Formats: sequence, structure tokens, C-alpha cells
Amino acid sequence: MTNHSETTAQVTLRSPAELADALPYLLGYRPEDSMVLVALHDSGGKGRFGGRARLGIPAHEEDWEEAARQLARGLVTSSERRGAKPEQLVAYVCQEPAPGERGRDVKRRLARLAHLLRIQCGDLDVPVIEALCISDGRYWSYCCPAEDCCPEDGTPMGLPGTSVLAAAATYAGIQVRGTLKELRARLQPWEAAAAREQEAALDAGGVALVPRILDEAGRAEVAEETIVLAERVIQRLAAVTPVAGALPADLRDDGLIGHDEAARLILGLQDRNTRDRAAAWMEGDEAAPALRLWRALARRCVGPYAEHAAPPLTLAGWVAWSTGDELEAREALAMALGADPDYLFARLLHQACNEGLDVESIRRCLRVGRPGGAPGAEPSADASGTTEPMGPAESMGPAPVGEPDPAARIRRRRRLRSALAAAGDGPRAARVPGQRRRPASPGQAAGRAPRASTRHPAGTRLPTKGKEETTT
Repeated sequence: MTNHSETTAQVTLRSPAELADALPYLLGYRPEDSMVLVALHDSGGKGRFGGRARLGIPAHEEDWEEAARQLARGLVTSSERRGAKPEQLVAYVCQEPAPGERGRDVKRRLARLAHLLRIQCGDLDVPVIEALCISDGRYWSYCCPAEDCCPEDGTPMGLPGTSVLAAAATYAGIQVRGTLKELRARLQPWEAAAAREQEAALDAGGVALVPRILDEAGRAEVAEETIVLAERVIQRLAAVTPVAGALPADLRDDGLIGHDEAARLILGLQDRNTRDRAAAWMEGDEAAPALRLWRALARRCVGPYAEHAAPPLTLAGWVAWSTGDELEAREALAMALGADPDYLFARLLHQACNEGLDVESIRRCLRVGRPGGAPGAEPSADASGTTEPMGPAESMGPAPVGEPDPAARIRRRRRLRSALAAAGDGPRAARVPGQRRRPASPGQAAGRAPRASTRHPAGTRLPTKGKEETTT
């Protein structure tokens, strides 16, 4: 199997050891508690790596079969949409030993999961040519033909950064991060003593802002104040000297933003129009400090305000994707949907990122209305009536399977861009901080019950106090 890079010669992987070592470089991070599939395509008689897909390993074994099916179908389907079904797959199961376990115990325990992955991929007519377990710094092959070939205690992994692939990746500028847990930690709410102070500031901010947001003129004033304050904080963050290391950098950024400032920004961004204006800070010198601000605000959505993290997490995901970091983009957008599964802008961006939509087509949508607009862009109206600048069809990415007609591809991409450009999440009910939605009653026909609460304009979520009820 060969891993290709635009800036380096190809690197050929010939053994399970090299495949095990390659996983962090294929994903861009070191997976934990994960099952992973990597697509292989035949190119002139030589295999090359294609798409990758990862899911967390379900805690309950009865869920393994469905998770394996979902992972296999997701990768094969997305590869087909890009025009090339994989010829083969490599499967990985990665999990650290539980207390009292050893790596070989993990290998035995996950053998059924690896077998299910092979079955589900085989059902899609894509064979798994290698299945590896990685645990406790060692690896095991589930496809080794000889029973006495692989040591019972596994084979030690090489030292990180010492393989040929590691050298090629370093030369190409490919950076392997830590784990997803470390990445998510930058976006998770505070749990220290400062969280109580931030919660008090959010409570006070809600009391001051809610009456103004409910008033049409006051809402426009709050929106403008939010944008002005965000610009001021972004300039403040951009002016400081960079700090090495994610944790020190985040701590420094936290210290540059006051509790009251964070509360006003978090509450102001609940308005979708304000959020859309903030999403325009996505490129150039504005992007990096804007991403730091959105991360910092996500960390400030503490306690009962966890659901308010959806806008800053979505903005963080959007800026990360716009600047080329698809890994952080997917994680931030997934966390936004975890905070609020109904948040349409996050859902559409997550779908677009996963489907490989050209990010520039979305940037053009968000440039519309900015002073000066997009340089050289001519707006054109689509069938939905949305006006947006259109680029060449070839910039929209590969045509999905079943859409060979370029016009059909343009219509499909345009519909998604239009939805993203108009991702007004609709009038939303005021939500009670800290209250989770109750499940629908058995007699309810579909989905979530309507909320019995006051609706308000522009899709703004208000931090009201009281009980949330559902109707049956």
C-alpha cells in the first residue's frame, strides 16, 4: 500500500507493523477507544490510501454489530459519492487496557468487533485485507495466517516519529496531534471554581439583555454591540505574543476575556443574524484570533448554559474548516450538535464538511453583504431566490455517483450552499438553562414534543428561568 503526498515521493507500506505505525499519520491524531476503516484503491497495480472513517467503540457489546455496519456503509458510500468505490479496506480497533487488563486481553475482547467489521465490509463487496488491534503500545493482527506467527503479547510499536512514513510526513509538513480527548478539551466548558463566576455573569447578562432582545429596536442594538465587542476582543487576542502549547495558549486567552464580556458575547451570538455576521471572520489575519475567541466562549458555556455553546462551537468548527483544519472542524461541529441537536447551521456545515463540499463555495456565501463583497464575484440567483456569487462548476468537488450531469451537480451543490447561506434556525422557543428536554410520551406521533414557551424573533435563544414542559 502506498501513501501519496503532493510534496514528497510515495512511501510504500509492506507489513502490519508499518500499517500500525501509519494510523496516526492517516488520521492526523492518535485514536483512542476507536474503530477505524481505511480505504485502499488500486492505482496502476499499486494500492493507495483513500478515505478514512472512525467511530468510538460502543460500551455495550450488543451495539457492536450496528456500529460496524454504520462505519462500513459510511466509508463505502462516501467513497462512491466521490466517484471511486474502495477495492480493499484496512481495519483497526484501538483501545487501552482497563484496570487489571493487559493488551492481549484487549485483543481477545475486541476480536468479535474486528470480525464484525470484516463481515460488514464483505457484505458490501469490499474485503478487509488486514485487521489490527492496537493497545498498550503493541499491535496484533487478526488476519495472520499462521497461529504461531504473532506473539501472544503482541509486537511492540516503533518509537513515535522513527518510521519512514513519519520522516516523510514531517518533510511534507503533516502534523500528528495528540488524541481527540485533548482536542475536545479545548472546547469543553470549565469545571473549576471560575465556572461559578462565569455562570453568575451569564445570569446577570441574561437579566440585562433579555428585555432588550425581545424588543425589535433593542435587539438590533444588542446585535451591533455584540459585533463591536467581538471585534474588540479579536483585536486584543491578535495583539498578544503567541504562546507555545495548546493549554498555555488557552489559559492565556481565558485571562484576556472578562466574565462579563464573555457573557455578553455568548448571549448575543444566540441571535442567528449576529452569528452569521460573526461567521465572516473566517480568513486572512482575522481567522486565527477569531477561532481562539470562539474556543474561549465555548469553554465559558458552563453549568446550565451548556446548550448555549452551540453557536460558538459552530463558529469554531466553521473557521477551523475554512482555514484547512478538517479534524478540529468535525469535532467542534459534532460537539455543537451534541449541545443542541436542532442547531441547523451546525448540522449543515457538518454535512458539507463530511461530504467534501468545496469550502470556498461557502466562503463566497458569507462574503455577500460584507463591505466590498467578494473581489470579482458576480452574484447570481438560484431557483430558491437566494442571491450568491457563483464560481466555476469544477470548484464544487467531484460529482456524486448517479449525478454525471454537471448541471445536476451544480444544482445539488447550490441547494446546499443556499441552505448554508440561509441557515436561519427558524424561530426557536425560549429555553431554560440547565433543563434537558423530556422524552416524548408513548402516544406521541413523532419526534420531540413542541415546547410550551414564548417564541421570539430571529431565532434567539433566551436564558429564561422556569420550568420547561412538553405537550402530549
